[in-house]
Amino acid sequence: MSSKNPIYLDYNATTPIDPRVAAAMQPYLTEHFGNPSSGHQYGATTRTAVEQARGQVAKLLGCQAHEVVFTSGGTESNNIAIQGLAFARAGLGRHIITSSMEHPAVSQVCDYLESHDFRITRIDPDHLGRVDPEAIKASIRPDTILISLMHANNEVGTIQPIREVAEIARKHNICFHSDAAQSIGKIQVQVQEMGVDLLSVAAHKFYGPKGVGALYIREGITLNKFIHGADHESNIRPGTENVLHIVGLGKAAEITQNELEANSNNMRQTRDALAEKLLDHLHNVQVNGHTTERLPNTLSISVKQMEASTLLASLDGVAASAGAACHSDDITVSPTLEAMGIPIDWAMGTIRFSTGKSTTMAEIDQAAEDIIRQVNKLLPDGEAISLETNDETIKLTHFTHGLGCACKLRPQDLEAVLAKMPKAKGDRILVGNDTADDAAVYLLNEEQALVQTVDFFTPVVDDPYLFGSIAAANAMSDVYAMGAEPQFALNIVAFPAKRLPLSVLEKMLQGAQDKCQEAGIPILGGHTIEDNEPKFGMVVSGWAHPQKLWKNQGAKPGDYLILTKPLGLGVMTTALKRGLLTEQQRDEIGQLMAELNRAAARAVKEIDIHACTDITGFGLLGHLNEILKASSVSAELWMDHIPVIDGVAQFIMGGIVPGGSKNNLDHLRKYLRCESGISHNQQLILADAQTSGGLLFSVAESWVEEVKNRLQDAGVTPHVIGRILPEQDKNSIVIKTTTQGI
Repeated sequence: MSSKNPIYLDYNATTPIDPRVAAAMQPYLTEHFGNPSSGHQYGATTRTAVEQARGQVAKLLGCQAHEVVFTSGGTESNNIAIQGLAFARAGLGRHIITSSMEHPAVSQVCDYLESHDFRITRIDPDHLGRVDPEAIKASIRPDTILISLMHANNEVGTIQPIREVAEIARKHNICFHSDAAQSIGKIQVQVQEMGVDLLSVAAHKFYGPKGVGALYIREGITLNKFIHGADHESNIRPGTENVLHIVGLGKAAEITQNELEANSNNMRQTRDALAEKLLDHLHNVQVNGHTTERLPNTLSISVKQMEASTLLASLDGVAASAGAACHSDDITVSPTLEAMGIPIDWAMGTIRFSTGKSTTMAEIDQAAEDIIRQVNKLLPDGEAISLETNDETIKLTHFTHGLGCACKLRPQDLEAVLAKMPKAKGDRILVGNDTADDAAVYLLNEEQALVQTVDFFTPVVDDPYLFGSIAAANAMSDVYAMGAEPQFALNIVAFPAKRLPLSVLEKMLQGAQDKCQEAGIPILGGHTIEDNEPKFGMVVSGWAHPQKLWKNQGAKPGDYLILTKPLGLGVMTTALKRGLLTEQQRDEIGQLMAELNRAAARAVKEIDIHACTDITGFGLLGHLNEILKASSVSAELWMDHIPVIDGVAQFIMGGIVPGGSKNNLDHLRKYLRCESGISHNQQLILADAQTSGGLLFSVAESWVEEVKNRLQDAGVTPHVIGRILPEQDKNSIVIKTTTQGI
């Protein structure tokens, strides 16, 4: 892991603020604070600044100043343009034409309009990412009111034939909008030459501040207002103007206009140099996008049969994106690559590099060397890592795109596959593959049953020793959740020996060994394979009395649900991977995941537990749902009684949610009955994919206080979070904000 900042090659995601822009903004952060609508001198000063910025943006776009409306960014500009035009002209028609490779700031607006009785036609591009104007022309109907087509694609850089489409739109009296967020600052953007009626601008794409943008509205175009208040910004966008950022946008526009040619030339030269080096030294690599009609800074490359997320995780010295930057956690094929027809074995290995106006050839040389080295290491016959590599600086989560139990298969996909598998039969099979229990149980004799489970996942923490410890605790948890005692374990290892030194593997195994020693069991052997990602897990075997097993089946109406660990580990480990946790938070969640569920299980061993499961990859809702299905009951949960790790709600607000948690909620939504006041984010917490989470007990009301007391005496904090209901609505989970009497 490099101690220096990586070389930044992700300028399509965002750009740094130009120092001259920051200097222009500074007085409006401290000295000039007036409201531009005020009639005194303070207001006059800021009003002058706003109008100066409007003129600077207008000059960049080649339009009149009064045709520029300031917004909070490209997304709002797109919404105002598309929604505003659609509802303003709904009486004339409800058909809109767009492309299938638009940014979500356009595509999701169209999805929204489609749900409100507008008809959307989405045109696929060719294999180079370019939309054929004739395809748009052929899609026009009498009720077509709008065409929206991006100026340049954010992923592959292909520039669209905007002028030709504008001519078609004009001949048919159709309004034409273009999202130009990616093109401004890289190529000439002149609205009169382009022929557009509406054009969206985002300041942070051309060295201005984030959170501000503009919308060009050709004079004579009327848009419906969908934010209501005062009549600011030509009565299009109410709210006191964000003077500080508007000044920054104006200055960035001025600099862009004055330096566009020089900046574009530098971007093109550095982009082409990187492409040449990669193509010269790597096999099975292709460049995506148009060969000539392409942004000067954008290089989308695909490495055949290689996962982009795995490669990016290896590039500690280079910052780039797998597809669009706003989908960096999504390893599915992007809509752009899918629309272009890029084969899956190429598309999954696609990385976007984008250069900037200050990118140097020295940086390109260094970046190319790193990329080539890492790609070659990931190839089947690649060169192994140097034995002298310092493993003290390695962050294990950077070598995987999955995160612990959050990287399980989607539950709906897994269920579909397992439903087709034959069920194991036999008198000695006490728990087999016909249930969703945590382990398999095989009867040995009247006093003894073999309990066996397997678990295997990718790193959730950066420290190899702690990862091994967590993996071992997680694997043994399934045995404890059956009311059994582990007896011995076998390791399962997948290790990227070409990417990581063997000392990392040694630490992982030592962490597992020490955790098993804490549990009082030996590790008797294992199995290893070479893989591009580190993965570790265990097969754990244990004993239980056949009549004292805990299963999913057995929960009864009136039971109370008791949980032993807080939720939110999936969210927190995702935040950890992104470098967002404090040292204290990292330590706390590491300790929580490495904590054995042994104390909780042993504390209530002699109590009549009706049902039990541990909370792992399918989240609280998923594992509770398994109990409800097996027991033919329903349940209610009390949101304010459910323990949640501090900081989880805030991270969810910021979009820090693992894909596995989202999949869980999507799958389980049909079972949920949420009381008014239960938010989507709270539901995500309940569905969050845990790694080495707590135990969930279903206990008769008469035993609740005894269970709580025993758990507390064992050092475990119990939380009574809900109760079991009769099966009034098949397997339903009622989520309430609170309850009384517990």
